[in-house]
Amino acid sequence: MHVPDGFINAPVSAAAGVVAAGAVAVSLRGARRELDERTAPLAGLVAAFIFAVQMLNFPVAAGTSGHLLGGALAAILVGPYTGVLCVSVVLLMQGVLFADGGLTALGVNVTDMAITTTVVAYLVFRGLVKLLPRGRRSITVASFVAALLSVPAAALVFTLLYAVGGTTDVSLGKVATAMVGVHVLIGIGEAVITALTVGAVVAVRPDLVYGARGLTVPLKLRVGGELVDAPAAAPAPAASGGSHRKIWITGLVTSLVLAGFVSFYASANPDGLEKVAHDKGLDRKTEEHASADSPLADYGVRDITNSRLSGGLAGVIGVGVTVVAGSAVFWALRRRRTSDAASTEVRAGDPVA
Repeated sequence: MHVPDGFINAPVSAAAGVVAAGAVAVSLRGARRELDERTAPLAGLVAAFIFAVQMLNFPVAAGTSGHLLGGALAAILVGPYTGVLCVSVVLLMQGVLFADGGLTALGVNVTDMAITTTVVAYLVFRGLVKLLPRGRRSITVASFVAALLSVPAAALVFTLLYAVGGTTDVSLGKVATAMVGVHVLIGIGEAVITALTVGAVVAVRPDLVYGARGLTVPLKLRVGGELVDAPAAAPAPAASGGSHRKIWITGLVTSLVLAGFVSFYASANPDGLEKVAHDKGLDRKTEEHASADSPLADYGVRDITNSRLSGGLAGVIGVGVTVVAGSAVFWALRRRRTSDAASTEVRAGDPVA
């Protein structure tokens, strides 16, 4: 659902940019509360994983494909504020390096793909986990439903933005029907990927899943013929740095394999937005991307003629750049949180005059 330059006019693109900048600013502040010794190492990896999986277009209908948006996955794994930042980092890397998603439309894409998907998914997820029985299966089910609903929600937001600032005169009713229809199908793929990923992490390291915190069922003891809550156990010691490194290395290798090798077998059909834009005439005023001359444009390395090698190398570079950029942002926020906490302790310990 990467919107190119020319789909949305300049005033609406600028307004979306202001909304996106405000949301990113709020997320930078909120992420400082979410990022701790568990989520900080994971957040940059989540961004890289989303980048990798977005290269894996899967067929959803005749002549149409889809790919992961990632907002639900990021929100559930590392928190909604950090999730917005994860997807925003991916969109920035894709727009600047790979000419995927217009630069003047970056605010539109962040609003649509980062903010909308993350907020909708996390609200649905939190609502479901309160209703469902506590346990790992409920986390997986809630992840599936949240991811499924987040994609057509993003399609609706795009339609609304196009209704206000679209550059071509087309039937908005037909656009909305086509966008929501195809993105419901894409949402099923999003839901499967999200549920499988969250379920896999919960099975191995539930403490790393932000959305699973506080959902353990209290142990029951039978006392005098009645079931009562057992005394709370002492907190488990923090996972060792070696354990964190193992998870991080496994995730990074998986991302590199997906982007560098598996992506070659992805569907070559246009994605949902591209297909609808072509069929309904939304793309008549598409502008050339400002990064069209990038050596990595269109997910290939310039001057490498072998398509498999070119695409795989571009994917590996993209994962590497994204994990470095994302990790730098999240570690900086983590250090800021630690610094703020230390300052608060110092102030609290100052003698009262």
